[in-house]
Formats: sequence, structure tokens, C-alpha cells
Amino acid sequence: MNQFKFPVWKKGMAYGLLLVLLSLWGCKRRTPHEGVLIVIETRYGDIEAELYPDKAPATVAAFLRNVDAGDYTNTSFYRVLNDGNQVMGSPHASLIQGGLWKAKPQLMQRAPHIPHEPTNKTGLNHVAGSLSMARAEPGTASSEFFITLKYDSGFDYGGANNPDGQGYAVFGKVISGMETVRRIYDQPDADQQFRPPVTITNIKRVD
Repeated sequence: MNQFKFPVWKKGMAYGLLLVLLSLWGCKRRTPHEGVLIVIETRYGDIEAELYPDKAPATVAAFLRNVDAGDYTNTSFYRVLNDGNQVMGSPHASLIQGGLWKAKPQLMQRAPHIPHEPTNKTGLNHVAGSLSMARAEPGTASSEFFITLKYDSGFDYGGANNPDGQGYAVFGKVISGMETVRRIYDQPDADQQFRPPVTITNIKRVD
């Protein structure tokens, strides 16, 4: 029986094509984004998010000021809201909250307040994966932020989760690493606090 032999020139073409495919496979191609990319590093994995300075300029500028200063290095996610730790009958939220409060409270107290940018002006809602600023009164947000795990419309302008009706300021969205957010969300908690807090090793810009 005659054995089929690949012509030499075809072998060369096939080898060249293989090299091209391997080189393309090895290239990490990033989906184009209009905003600023950051990564939140934790021991459970990384969370990559896109920030929207065109829609929430004051909030993004303040958050990036904290990032660039290294303020979020060795801080934590310390708070969680889930179905098991909220008052029955009130709108339930699903989120993890982090920032300077647990690890660097004095630095948090010195952080400048951010003018409130409500969702009815930015057009950004609290969909799953949203990054938003925690606050007391409108205009008192500074360094503490949270990530939603579902669409929490009660945090939007006019929503029921804050008595003043002004909602919270969304300024970005997770684009990679929601599985990490869920792993953190599932950690042990008591009285809406993680026990122990989940360390944020760093937050940095992505080139």
C-alpha cells in the first residue's frame, strides 16, 4: 500500500500557518473600552473594572486620586449585605463594601468629600457589577465603595434604600472577575460585617 506523502511546499505552508495561529493564540487581546481600567487585587482573585469619567467625573477623579496615592493598599472588603442579614420587609440589597474604614480610618477621615453625582444625572444605574460610592449625607462620600451583585434599583435616584431619595453615585462597572466578587460575598459574616475582613492587597490602574 502506497503511503500518502504531503508535498514539501504544502508542509511549509502548513508549518507557517501553525506558527501564525500559535502567535495569535498567545496574544492577549483586550476589548476596547472608553473608560479608565482598574484592577482590585485580593487573595481570592482579581476584579477588573471600567470607570466612567465622562459620566461621573468628580467621583472617578476622587477614586483615582486614592488609587494613585496607594491609599487602598492593604485595605479590605469589610461589609456585606445579603438576604440573611437584612431586616425582613425592607428592600434587600446584595453587595460587598470596601475601602479605608477598617484598615486606615484616620486616612479615611482626612479624605476630601465628593460632590454627589446621582444616577438621574449620570445615567448609570446600579446593575449587577456596578461600583458605587458609600456615603451618609449627599456629598459626604470620600473613599468607601461597594460592588453590587444584582440590579439594586433601590440605590438609584428616587430609590427606597436611602431616606433622602438621592441614591448613590455609580462610577464604574466590573468587566472581569465577578466570580471573585461572588467568592468574597460568600465569606463568613456577622452583623453585616465579614468575619474576618477580606484583604484588598492593592487597587491600581491597568495600562
